[in-house]
Amino acid sequence: MTIDWWTLGIQTVNVVVLVWLLERYFWRPIAAMIEQRRTTVQRALADAEAARRAAAAAMGEIEQTRAGFATEREAILAAAHEESEHARAARLEEAAKEAASLEAAARVSIEKERQAAVAAWAERSSRLAVDIAGRLAARLDGAAVRAAFLEWLIREIRALPSAVRQAEVASGAPFEAISATALDPADQERCRALIGEAFGAQPQIAFRTDPGLIAGLELHGPHLVVSNSWRADLARILADLAHDDRR
Repeated sequence: MTIDWWTLGIQTVNVVVLVWLLERYFWRPIAAMIEQRRTTVQRALADAEAARRAAAAAMGEIEQTRAGFATEREAILAAAHEESEHARAARLEEAAKEAASLEAAARVSIEKERQAAVAAWAERSSRLAVDIAGRLAARLDGAAVRAAFLEWLIREIRALPSAVRQAEVASGAPFEAISATALDPADQERCRALIGEAFGAQPQIAFRTDPGLIAGLELHGPHLVVSNSWRADLARILADLAHDDRR
């Protein structure tokens, strides 16, 4: 086999030129394009990773916020429940105080009504007892009763201080002797004598009757009144009974 070195050399030159042309006008642009595409892809991947990390951070913040909302919600519910319990306890306490106040007021009112009823019945009973005593005493009026009341009157006059007795008769004003029934002239003279003896002087004495005395003899002077009758005694008894009922 004969080798044509010229043809081989030309073919070799052609191959070298072709390789140079391919490298210069084909492989270099393709390589540059591939490198650019790789760079773009890496940048996109880096951006995607950064976005993923940012999204993960945002999700973390969202989870923290949600957790904070849940905690705040629980705190708000707990505070509302506590406030509701305090309000309920306050209302119950206020209701209890109001009920106690109403109960106390009712007891005071009932006690006042009871005391008023007791006082009314006591007064009626006392007045009835005094009225009965007065009617019974009215039947005892007689000479012996009048003599006893005259003696009691003289005793009360003598029990007065000496200065009081002297001042009463020194004024010269007349006295008034009041009896439940009219006294005859002899009894009037006897009364004048005994009263004058008790005062140590002879004052002017006028006599009059007052059936309301029931029985007895009273002496009214210028500045004194000697109550000496069944009416006065019964009035004192009634006052004592009323005082005992109030206690």
